[in-house]
Order: sequence, then structure tokens, then C-alpha cells
Amino acid sequence: MSVRSSKPHEIVERALELSRADGCVVIADEESTANLRWAGNALTTNGVTRGRTLTVVATVDGQQGTASGVVSRSAVTVDELESLVRAAEAAARGAGPAEDAQPLVTGPAASPDFTDAPAETSSAVFADFASALGEAFARARAGGRELYGFANHEMTSTYLGTSAGLRLRHDQPNGTLELNAKSPDRTRSAWAGRATRDFKDVDPAALDAELAVRLGWAERRVELPAGRYETLLPPTAVADLLIYQYWSASGRDAVEGRTVFSKPGGGTRLGERLGALPLTLRSDPHEPGLESAPFVVAHSSGGDQSVFDNGLPVAATDWIRDGELHRLTTTRHGAGLTGLPVAPAIGNLILDGGDPGRSLDDMVAGTERGLLLTCLWYIREVDPATLLLTGLTRDGVYLVEHGEVVGEVNNFRFNESPVDLLGRAAEAGRTEKTLPREWGDWFTRAAMPALRVPDFNMSSVSQGV
Repeated sequence: MSVRSSKPHEIVERALELSRADGCVVIADEESTANLRWAGNALTTNGVTRGRTLTVVATVDGQQGTASGVVSRSAVTVDELESLVRAAEAAARGAGPAEDAQPLVTGPAASPDFTDAPAETSSAVFADFASALGEAFARARAGGRELYGFANHEMTSTYLGTSAGLRLRHDQPNGTLELNAKSPDRTRSAWAGRATRDFKDVDPAALDAELAVRLGWAERRVELPAGRYETLLPPTAVADLLIYQYWSASGRDAVEGRTVFSKPGGGTRLGERLGALPLTLRSDPHEPGLESAPFVVAHSSGGDQSVFDNGLPVAATDWIRDGELHRLTTTRHGAGLTGLPVAPAIGNLILDGGDPGRSLDDMVAGTERGLLLTCLWYIREVDPATLLLTGLTRDGVYLVEHGEVVGEVNNFRFNESPVDLLGRAAEAGRTEKTLPREWGDWFTRAAMPALRVPDFNMSSVSQGV
């Protein structure tokens, strides 16, 4: 018999019973995934998968301090459950004192659905979407376009139990859609992506119409040299840049002088104004349509998370408030070292403060001459001290003149810091849910506005597509 045949909360309880460590945290992640793929205006594959991953964190108190050991395994049988617990305990006893050691979290009341069966997805999530996609295939075929892409929906039910008494549970739906339209000769390509919880808010016909317009723009090709250009960054590109900034916003690292948020001479830049626009970068586990876990789920320690913080409640947090740096991500251990407020990382990111009545199309209409991007990819860090990033444009860079798109230009490599971009942004549009192109495999719950940057640095011409 496999662990899968037992109820998740029973597995958590059994693992805690088996523990001989001074402290124990058990995380059971029940995962189900449904997907569709298509190419050349026809569905190619679909499928549903299910699985469970168990993570055991053992803590051992010694004369030198508390040590921790973490072991994660999938497809564990009941007979193997004890060996998993013992492996975590052995890892703890073989480790030195854990730098981030803290008492296990206590206090949060048990989730009322902790003993319920896990939530699951299935191919039924695509029922209406698949029908609409078929109609989009017909329109694309009639219009001389070929559609390629995939839709993926995941449901993860996380059960968290600890020897300190916590019994918490969170269900996380996560859906992504990526759609490419290509000309029959494959010389022109356009991309659109969406993040969704249930595919009820995704319209394939609207996406195909958007891509048809972009393929039309690409019928005229203009070659441009590297340089600084007024540039409109759509929400997906803004998300990719600010997610990396979010991942780099460790309070401890800033205090130790290692990041763009470190103040010269010591301390952090908290309280400093980062830009003229009154933008607020925030996270909220209860944000409508972007809901995420309301407590810490840490499968490992490092950076801005600690296994000792598992179960710690998280609340709405402003990272940047009205253009001013307000919070940096901080564990309980990091807060004790730095004196900063405890501010755990949260599973979504929202940028507010732009003009809610201003769409990307409106911003294009207000552009005398500039570039309109589609998305970014292959983003890599160049300098952590300034958070200088490099990467490539992809699937369409368009030239705007006198308020209209007049053609497609070549791709570029860019060199920019998202912190500097926030400081130089001249305009922000309305905030809308978006799918990050580069980081969509790891972070999908984002809402961003389009940004106008007067001097975006296209450092070299790229042959990327």
C-alpha cells in the first residue's frame, strides 16, 4: 500500500508520531496537474497527473545549539515512512547548529478543513476553454495564422503539521496559458500569456485577435541600432523585472551591505524614496484572484526563508509604499539579527499606483516615438550591488511613431536595474493580472501596470526571436 492511498492528514500525524527528535515539522504536498498542448491549429496532447511529496524537518537540541535536518521524498510507501523520518533525524544529528534556529511556531488555530480530502484538478477545468480554443483555431486558420502553445492547471493541497501543535492546510490553484501565433513561413511570431486560477477568465478568441494584430505589425521590418530608447514595458515584462527585485530584497543581506537596498556606510535604504511616481509594490495572501498561502511554507532554509518559521502567519505587506522603500523580506532569525520587522516572503506581488484609466493602448497612442516590448527572457544578474540585470527581448519589439505602431524592429539585449527603472519611470498605467514570461515556472501570481521608461538601455542588438 502506498502513502498515496492514505489520507494526507493521517500521513502527517503518523510521521509526527514516529519522530524521536526534539522538534518535527511535516509537510505533505498533494499535487494534481492537467494540461493541454497544441501546434499548427490542432490539439496534440493532453493529460492528468497526480502525486504527493513529503518533507520532514527534524530539529535536535544540543549543547552547541539546535540543529535541523530536512529530507523530502515523493512516492513514499507506508513502509518507507519511518525511514524518511529517521533520515531527517540523522541529517539533523549530523549537522552543526542551525544559524536560523528559532522555537517552532505556536498559536495559529487548526485549519477547519485539515482532515478533508485534498482538492484536485482534472481535464474538466478546460471544458469551456477547449471549446473556445477550437473556435480560435478555425479563425486563425482562416486568417493565415498558426497557433502553438499550452495550457496547464495545477492544484496543490498543502498539509502542515508540527510537534508544536500546528495543523494547517492551504489549497493553491495555479493555471497558466501561453499562446504563440506564427505566420505560415515562420518569419513572424507573436506571444501572449495569461495566469488564471480556473481558466474561466481566459478568452482564446481575444488572445488570437491580439496576436493577429501583432503579426500584422510585423509585416514591416525596421532595423535599429543599440541605444537608449523611450520604451513601453507591458505588465508581463514589468512582472519579470520586479519579481527578481523581490527575490533580491533580503533584509539581512541589505544590512550586511550586499544588495542594492544597502545604504552606503551601513544600514539599509528603508525610508528612502526610490522614484517620483507614487507606486506601491505589495503582497497580500488574500488579494482577490491572486490568493496565496496565509502562512509560511518553507521546505528548506536559506535566503529569506527558514524551516523554523513554518506556519508563521503572513499578512498584507507594502514593500514599497507611495514610491518609498518600506519593508524588506525578513525571517524571525533575520529580524533578531538586524532589528528589522519580521516580514516573511508572500506568494504574490502587486504594483499599484498608476492611472487606472490608462491602458497600454492608451500609452501607445500617447507616444511620439518609442519602442513597445512584448516580453523579456533569459534574465540574469550582472551586479548585485546595483541589481543590474541583463536579458533579451522576445517575440516582438515594435516601433511606435506619432501614436501608432509602424513596424517590428530587431531584438535587443538590455542592461537595466529594476530599482533604477522604478526611479526613472515617467508613467504607469492600470494594474492588471499578468503572467511573467521568464519566471512563470516559479512565480505566477502577479498584477502589474505597463510602465513608460524614457531611456531604457538596449545595450546591443540580438538575434533572439
